[in-house]
Amino acid sequence: MAQTPQQRRANAQFAKAEETKRGKPAAAIKKKSEKVEKAPISKGWLYLLLFVVCGGIVFELVRIVFGAGQNYFSG
Repeated sequence: MAQTPQQRRANAQFAKAEETKRGKPAAAIKKKSEKVEKAPISKGWLYLLLFVVCGGIVFELVRIVFGAGQNYFSG
């Protein structure tokens, strides 16, 4: 399969970048894309998920303690 001109340019650019790294220690090589890793889910969605899960547990406990408990003893 023949390369497209875009692939050739990308391969040439990659080869040039790799050639500049040769012979240097790993600590001296700086990566272009050194970015701080972000969480796969935003904080807002995480808080919402925690509220739904933990809030549901809290509401269920409140319902059991205050709601259903009175019906069992008032017979």
